Amino acid sequence: MFQQEHLSVNSNLTVLNHVQKWFEKFWYQHDPHFPRRENQLHRLNLALAEGFTNAVRHAHSGLSKDTSIDIEVALHDDRMEIQIWDWGQPFDPNNIREPQPGTLQEGGYGWFLLRRLADEVTYDRQGQRNCLKIVKYTPETPPA
Repeated sequence: MFQQEHLSVNSNLTVLNHVQKWFEKFWYQHDPHFPRRENQLHRLNLALAEGFTNAVRHAHSGLSKDTSIDIEVALHDDRMEIQIWDWGQPFDPNNIREPQPGTLQEGGYGWFLLRRLADEVTYDRQGQRNCLKIVKYTPETPPA
């Protein structure tokens, strides 16, 4: 089984609610093999929100609010994938230092939150855009 949908929105935080409702609708329409545990839906919806807001706030910080952000969601038999495409400058999130427990710093928590919410998270330059890919496997199918 393979189900996929695409959404293109402007780079504006005011559309976050629309993005999250679109994702929830996809989840409930296409997940007969993906467990319907609410905590998985909420984890992935939080990951989507974090990825989207990072694209708006950081990748598109100097760009027009009319700049598009493309989101693709795909449900496979063994996993769900979310891809968020932005037009920002190339960036390597692996260069971000993880905050030490018990310390506070401004920013830098999102990347580590994403990695805790999903089974795989990558951020790569593909052509003229960056792609944040978030993957969550079904409990019966751990990552290879």
